[in-house]
Amino acid sequence: MPAQELPSVSVIMPVIDEERHLPQSISRILEQDYAGELEIIVAVGPSRDRTADVAAEISAREDRVQVVANPSGKTPAGLNAAIEAASGEIVVRVDGHAMVPINYVSVAVSTLETSGADNVGGIMNAEGTTDFEDAVARAMTSRFGVGGAAFHVGGVAGPALSVYLGCFRRAALDRVGGYDVTMERAQDWEMNLRIRQTGGIVWFTPDLKVTYRPRPTLKALARQYHDYGRWRREVATRHPETVSLRYLAAPVAVIGVILGISLGVVGLLVGLPWLAVLGFAAPAGYLVLDLIASAVAALTRPHLTPGAALRLPLVYAAMHATWGWGFLRGGVRSS
Repeated sequence: MPAQELPSVSVIMPVIDEERHLPQSISRILEQDYAGELEIIVAVGPSRDRTADVAAEISAREDRVQVVANPSGKTPAGLNAAIEAASGEIVVRVDGHAMVPINYVSVAVSTLETSGADNVGGIMNAEGTTDFEDAVARAMTSRFGVGGAAFHVGGVAGPALSVYLGCFRRAALDRVGGYDVTMERAQDWEMNLRIRQTGGIVWFTPDLKVTYRPRPTLKALARQYHDYGRWRREVATRHPETVSLRYLAAPVAVIGVILGISLGVVGLLVGLPWLAVLGFAAPAGYLVLDLIASAVAALTRPHLTPGAALRLPLVYAAMHATWGWGFLRGGVRSS
């Protein structure tokens, strides 16, 4: 298709505390092989680092980069601010720590046309730069770690419940009213639900692969997955029909481990060995599954370093425990 006939594209980026990755992330977008019109809208929230300065410096030397303010710092508010400033017929979401390949936009636009979908997305290809990040990346691409969602573990092209990031027809965003600002997390899943409820198609394709940088510390990972769990509970509360066994696995495991340890301790205190054995079976069972899954994950990715492989059991446990506990806590509903 001639360049003048290609739809215009706006890449939107909600960022906060992204000084480390933002220059490279924007550079990857500016290097796209897409022949049509392309702009980047960066919505900058209050940051503890130089994110705002970095974004302003890039915008000053790149006329295709525009910076808008996101005073609340909330992701959906930033996304909506960027969408409002965008002029493209196609809106492509990219996060400040995501690294897109050079053909990302061209493949996304082509897939929108061939699939007839309102939103297309691909694989969240987690890659770390340290042993801990490598362990998280491996956990995030395994079924034991995150379940069977295609955008985590891969799969064949076709309709999906949700996809990573998203490349949208602007008309679809306008139809559903943009992102729900009360959904501080899980806003992608909720947005895709509304697109599907209004007759649109959400399409997964393995041809789109985005490099994702995992959280660098155990504390940051735990906070991330705790928030994921709490907001997935919010989606389940608003839309009970979306609840599935996959989303209940982590909270059920947390309940089982807590009850098991409690029973085991009681059994020891009252002198009932059978009760102690019965109780400790639950946490012991999870530990065995964790170790087996970690060994399989390490062996099926040969380049994983010994340091990363040794961290895998802790990473799996942290992801499951914090996601499950966050889901059980809930309590994030906004008016």
